[in-house]
Parts: sequence; C-alpha cells; structure tokens
Amino acid sequence: MLPEKLCFVCQAIDLKIAVNEESIKHWMLQLALCVALLPAMQCQAQPLTSPMYRTGNGSNIIIQQTQTLPADDAVLSEAPEQINLQFPVPVRLVKLTLRNQQRDWVDIEFRYNPRPAANYTWLLPQLAVADYYIADWAILGDNDQLIRGSFSFAFGPDAKSPSIYRAAEEALLQQRYGDPEIRYVPPPPTTIIIDRDPPRYDPPFTIQLDGLENPDNR
Repeated sequence: MLPEKLCFVCQAIDLKIAVNEESIKHWMLQLALCVALLPAMQCQAQPLTSPMYRTGNGSNIIIQQTQTLPADDAVLSEAPEQINLQFPVPVRLVKLTLRNQQRDWVDIEFRYNPRPAANYTWLLPQLAVADYYIADWAILGDNDQLIRGSFSFAFGPDAKSPSIYRAAEEALLQQRYGDPEIRYVPPPPTTIIIDRDPPRYDPPFTIQLDGLENPDNR
C-alpha cells in the first residue's frame, strides 16, 4: 500500500513540474514577442503646446513680410501721431500695446475687432520723451494660429536707434550678472512722507463710559 502512495505522489510532483515548465515557456515566448515588436510600437511624444499657439514657417513669413510705420529700429525727428501695421494677408489683430524702455505703458485705447483686415492704423496720444518705445502686437492667422511680433522706434533731436540702447543694456547685464537674458525691472515709484501724523481710523462703534457707575464704589 505504501509503495502505491509513493508512486502517486511522485506522479503528482512530475505533473506539477511539467505544468510550471510549460508556463515558463509560455511567458518567455510572450516576452520575446514583445521585445521583437517594440521598435514598431514606439510612441511619438505629443507637443504640450496647442497647435493654435505654435509658430511655423507660415508665421515666420508673415512676420518677415509685415511692414510697420514707424519702421523697426527707426529714429524720428518728432513723436509719431499714429502707428500702422500692414500685413501680407487679412488677419485679426488681437493685441497692440506700446511702452517705453522703462516699461511705462501708454494707453492707446486698443479695442479688438473680430473682422479680419490687412491694414491697421492706430492713433497715438502725445508721447513723452524716452530713450525708445516698443510696440508689441499679436494676430490670429490661418487656423486661429497665434503669431506675435514687435517693433521699436525712437524720436527727438538727440535720439539714437533702439538697437544701440539694447546693445548697451545687454552689455551691462552681461557685466553685472553674466547673463544677457536677465532683465532688470524697476520697482514702482514710492512716496516718503515726513513730519506727518499717521491717519487715524475710528472704529465702527464707540462705547460711551461717562454715564456708567464704577462698580467698585457700589
């Protein structure tokens, strides 16, 4: 009776070993198949930027063919009364700002017009004296692609080209920080008040204590 049981146990062990070997072979075959197909299954990374905000060859052509008045890096004898942008194709102008080299913004009362046009003219207020001015613009081109551009100009009897000022600024930043990409932003103007008492603010209610009796005297 004992030998029969031993034979039965041995057969079960052999069967289990055979099953394990078959499983190992099956998984090894699948692994080899995955390795063989891996080059054909490589995924391409998708850009994080939306297509409407990407710049391609078409946007570069538009920027190169766009004409501005005043022209970029122009030196004028007096302040311009208007700025003009002439695009090669009708576009929608979504942004137009003007600032000087100290980042003092000029209110030109720009308003977005959804109607496409190739020529845009904007009247300017009286501009204060500054080293130079920068106009930044943005348009929506084909397929609502966002395209940005800018131009700068200077005016006055002693004016110099904006590129000369920028080259001097970059040289100064290179000498000071070692990186011309760093830009210094001046702090907002502050007013120091001397010999003046600080403002006094009354609380929202006042407690009158004159009519109350002192509890210690009761």
